Amino acid sequence: MKDRDLTRLLQNDPDAGLQAAMQAYASQVKAVLLRILPRDPQDVEECMADTFVALWRHAAELERQATPLRPWLLVTARNKGIDRYHTLCRHTTLSLDAELGQTIGEVAEFDRATSDAADWVGALVAAMDPPDREIFLRKYYLLQTSKEIAAALHLSEGNVNTRLSRGRERLRRQLQQKGVDCHA
Repeated sequence: MKDRDLTRLLQNDPDAGLQAAMQAYASQVKAVLLRILPRDPQDVEECMADTFVALWRHAAELERQATPLRPWLLVTARNKGIDRYHTLCRHTTLSLDAELGQTIGEVAEFDRATSDAADWVGALVAAMDPPDREIFLRKYYLLQTSKEIAAALHLSEGNVNTRLSRGRERLRRQLQQKGVDCHA
């Protein structure tokens, strides 16, 4: 089923539309969420439900803008998973799953036809060496503070900030080499 047909079905018959969307994309959405929330299947299921409800709520807008559904769903799932992970971190300390780095690379691979600076950044971050990759993932994908990152990785807060600064500069240079405008 084409994206436009699916967004129309979601608007005209939400039950059938959600069933079709889940049949087409549930396994991919679940794979992204399992990398972020591997410890509790219930959290994964709740985030999946939230992701597909968001699709239903945004169906008209997605159709109007001709937004490809697969990348939108996977990024939405990633964001819902990160939000849930962040909430869980407030209650307990969880280690960063090593596979989360792969998720960043997958986000960059969604649709090269609509590739932009965010895609390149995701791929470049995924290619970073440790501990820089984990620092960037924690800072910009899990939204942890430098203090939280420093504690989790047994580094000083100054070291974390220095690595972030140098990493941002390295990313800027790499993006410029790829012809991406970094003047924002």
